[in-house]
Amino acid sequence: MEKQLLELRGIVTVLNTPFTEDDRIDVPSLRKNVRLALAAGVAGFLVPAMAGEVDKLSEAERELLVQTVLAEVNGRVPVIGGASAPTEGARLRATESLIRLGCPGVLVSIPYENDRQYESAVRAVAELHPPFLMLQDWDSHGYGVPVPLIARLFQEIPEFRCLKIEVVPAGPKYTEVLEATQGRLHVSGGWAVMQMIEALDRGVHAFMPTGMHEIYTRIYDLYQRGNRDAAQSLFREVLPVLAFSNQHLDISIHFFKRLLHAQGIYTGPRVRPPIRPFDPVHEQTTRELIAYVQELLRDIGRKSSRL
Repeated sequence: MEKQLLELRGIVTVLNTPFTEDDRIDVPSLRKNVRLALAAGVAGFLVPAMAGEVDKLSEAERELLVQTVLAEVNGRVPVIGGASAPTEGARLRATESLIRLGCPGVLVSIPYENDRQYESAVRAVAELHPPFLMLQDWDSHGYGVPVPLIARLFQEIPEFRCLKIEVVPAGPKYTEVLEATQGRLHVSGGWAVMQMIEALDRGVHAFMPTGMHEIYTRIYDLYQRGNRDAAQSLFREVLPVLAFSNQHLDISIHFFKRLLHAQGIYTGPRVRPPIRPFDPVHEQTTRELIAYVQELLRDIGRKSSRL
């Protein structure tokens, strides 16, 4: 487990779920996306998750997604299986399935009501003994799970080794959690890593965006090589995309599926209802931003070829 966590540094991409025109999982497109992400140098994958429309997938479809990614990755990087579900029973079934399939790690998002309720739910998952457990600290309007509880659960539950932080504001919580666990709890930044450079400055280990694999890995690599200014400059170039796509999770799903389609990775941009509609102005903005991203990628390619 420790070796896997040491490897989990950098970009852990969250995969959008591709659908065929008749609304089945588009396995060839998924495999293609995984291959390109590996070629770009990602450190791992998370599947399925919110960006993958996990709440609209059947249990059989969830298994198919994970099986496909595990087979394509073939042990080269860790594949974290998403076990989040609306009920504890479904969450535990998903965890058991992911362990059986061979995922080295399992992520769960558990709504926080109070310390007692949250701890009980975490321990129920941990008792299934996933190789490592990642908790998703998701709160779009607040500070999420209390830091003292996180630190205590880390000390008491051997399986709990990773935390994905997606709260408001994320920056101070990154620091508080890392300090409370002496830097031993693996911390990831989520929700399209709007604070990526700040998070790197604070010592965050990994980042979980959707798409744009080459751009995100380039930012991370520049920073790790000591070229913070170049990393910051490239990150600032991505901000127009994040400003648009981060308006709402549904906008992000619509946008990145269209980008993947325009890149020839997905055969189409199909999404599953219910989802917020994408109107003509959204479509126009998306076309402009896709052209912008493609030019950024060409520029990265030109710079890489000169190295």
